[in-house]
Amino acid sequence: MHRALLATALLFGALVTWVDSSPGWDDTGITLGTILLVSVILGALGPRRPWLWAVAVGAWIPLVEIPRGHGWAPLAALGIAGVGAYAGSLGRKIVGPATGPG
Repeated sequence: MHRALLATALLFGALVTWVDSSPGWDDTGITLGTILLVSVILGALGPRRPWLWAVAVGAWIPLVEIPRGHGWAPLAALGIAGVGAYAGSLGRKIVGPATGPG
């Protein structure tokens, strides 16, 4: 299950970054909301590794946008992913014990 979650995290991170970097796309709220939602879900499904889900989902935007000259603001995506993944992990630990490799 760990590999499937990692593949999902990487895929969603890449997909969100691809949409975000498309010409004409200028909706930061939807981009960050999607990153937050995906990270919360992954954190809940794999509560033992929230840092991994945060990096796998959130690192894509800074890696693409900072070299393009957008300053350091794209690091917010990584921060939002971290908040989401840790919130999902905490929620899972509060609601019930983790099952699986998470």
